[in-house]
Amino acid sequence: MDSVAGTNVHAGDIVVIAGYFTFVLAVGLYTSMKNRGSAGGYFLAGRNMNWIPVGASLFASNIGSLHFVGLAGSGAAGGISVANYELNAIMVLMLLGYVFLPVYIASGIYTMPQYLQRRFGGKRIQIFLSVLTLLMYIFTKISADLYSGSIFIEQSLNWNMYYAVCLLLVIAAIFTVTGGLTAVIWTDFIQTIIMLVGAAVLMGISFYEVGGFNAMVEKYPHAISNYSLTSNDTCGKPRDDYMHLFRDPVDGDIPWPGILGLTINSVWYWCSDQVIVQRALAAKTFTHAKAGTLLCGVLKLLPLFMLVFPGMIARILFPETVGCSDPDVCMEVCGSATGCSNIAYPTLVINLLPAGARGVMLAVMLAALMSSLTSIFNSSSTIFAMDVWTNIRKQASELELMIVGRIFVIFLVVVSIIWIPVIKASQGTQLYVYIQEVSSFLQPPICAVFVLGLFWGRLNEKGAFAGLIMGFIVGVIRFAVQYAYTAPDCGSDEPDPTPDIVKNFHYLYFSVFLFFFTLLVSVVTSLFTKPIDDRCLQRLTWGTRHSKKPRLDIEDWLAGRTLENGHQKDHIGLEEKMTKLDKERAALNKDMEYGTEDEKKAVVTDAHEMNGNGIKENDVIIEDNHLDIQYNTPMPCPRRLFNWVCGIDPQSKKQLANQQLEIGDMLSIKEPRRLQLITAAFTVALLVSTLFLYVFFA
Repeated sequence: MDSVAGTNVHAGDIVVIAGYFTFVLAVGLYTSMKNRGSAGGYFLAGRNMNWIPVGASLFASNIGSLHFVGLAGSGAAGGISVANYELNAIMVLMLLGYVFLPVYIASGIYTMPQYLQRRFGGKRIQIFLSVLTLLMYIFTKISADLYSGSIFIEQSLNWNMYYAVCLLLVIAAIFTVTGGLTAVIWTDFIQTIIMLVGAAVLMGISFYEVGGFNAMVEKYPHAISNYSLTSNDTCGKPRDDYMHLFRDPVDGDIPWPGILGLTINSVWYWCSDQVIVQRALAAKTFTHAKAGTLLCGVLKLLPLFMLVFPGMIARILFPETVGCSDPDVCMEVCGSATGCSNIAYPTLVINLLPAGARGVMLAVMLAALMSSLTSIFNSSSTIFAMDVWTNIRKQASELELMIVGRIFVIFLVVVSIIWIPVIKASQGTQLYVYIQEVSSFLQPPICAVFVLGLFWGRLNEKGAFAGLIMGFIVGVIRFAVQYAYTAPDCGSDEPDPTPDIVKNFHYLYFSVFLFFFTLLVSVVTSLFTKPIDDRCLQRLTWGTRHSKKPRLDIEDWLAGRTLENGHQKDHIGLEEKMTKLDKERAALNKDMEYGTEDEKKAVVTDAHEMNGNGIKENDVIIEDNHLDIQYNTPMPCPRRLFNWVCGIDPQSKKQLANQQLEIGDMLSIKEPRRLQLITAAFTVALLVSTLFLYVFFA
């Protein structure tokens, strides 16, 4: 069968790819219909997802094209040590499920900056973290995924990278703009299945071609290009410790003491990053959220076998391309003079799979890229709408937040397309290391503040902000010095101009230093400033996660307002909300007509018992029921199309037009005893399996 239009794919591959996109787009948009009309539905999938799609979405949000290209490429270049990131993530996921999620769910938050705002008060921490997170998304996550995805597209399709990436960005934006988190989670679920099946098939074929696991271990040290065989240096040759997870603390690419720094970065990513935590918060109950993290942990056992080992096999089967070390040859093969290990996985797909199956694997790679992009777009829109826009427009309605969130997705698409030339100019073999280094420079301060805020009630806003700022400054200085100098190529006689304090201070060790430096600054500053009232910390720390006491809003406490006689503040707030709602109704009288007086009544519930949504006592819920809005003139076609894209119909519009977004205070984190025991048993089994792999490959 001939290739199509000079590419490395055939007609059957094109049919598979087109069918994949049609099917997944239809599933995502269909499943999102019932949750598109509210901010809770758009940003948190209506908090109605069960554990299977939650766990699959957690995995798919993490395993993007960067992992297919980066993990396989790192496996080809240096062996299995890169699997430390995957195995370490399993233990950190258990921290998310058992330590962080109970507090997040009990506090009733939407976003991570919002949690910090409730925990510490003020706006500067929330805004600082929101802006920093958005910058990290744009210039690390999006850029890394686009670059790694473009490598696969160029190698397999011979398409122009810019056209291909722009098309993928537009499709990803359609998923996110029209569907919200429900569409993202369900498409992630479908794409996770495709990724696992496709990667498992290619893994089996790869092991068959190389002769099995033992043959891979024996042949890998000899997978050397002809150029490296005739040279006198070690450039382009495999490491001697290629089958060791734990490596030398001085000369190792991932030194074993540096796993502590790796853990710090992972805690930020899995336990306080909006992309990940948002999926867990979308679960219908705490048990479903915890079970979702367990499912993701089980799936994280697979990348070592499905990605890292196939990357090593690619070097064995194709040493002259994947293992090239001659700069001229490498430039011809992959456009990078420093090496071509990043093409390991695309090379396996192109050379080992038959027509049709190649299209399935291309769909897998596109699925990985789409999953990552849709996850980042949705989470970024949530942060911008909930944490940034609400500070710009304090009276923003729920309808306005939904529209602003969707518009911000379009802005991200534009910025990402503009960033493509910068990605293209980057050295491919340095991109994965670059992402890990940037994480070590910027993430530890955020991790330190979250961990300290969760476990130490004495930490206040001044201490947290001081720690964040000082840690950020130190990290940026290290980043600037790190990339102000260019290290000479392997085998060059030129000296390395990088200062020794930077060159000999591994980025994972620096992550540990930066974490404890931030802790020290935050603790000292907090001890010398006024503590936060304990009444403001109810259900915001580990020790108060089960508290049923009414929480004093920290902004009221800072302003000198306190709780009086238990629930008095709730009723005062209720009167203010009802008065505000009456004013908003009056403002609509010029354009809208209402029903009878009885239909205009607001139903007020002071819930002392848990309702079907898991909201417990001390929550004041305002429902604007039977507010019939009748338009005097038919709605124009462009407006009807706009409302359909945003998920707004006449029934939802009457609830959204001028009603402020209400956020529950306390969601239930109680679990049935039987489910507790089941999840605990699976947790033990998962941790034992992880420990076995660590011991076996240590």
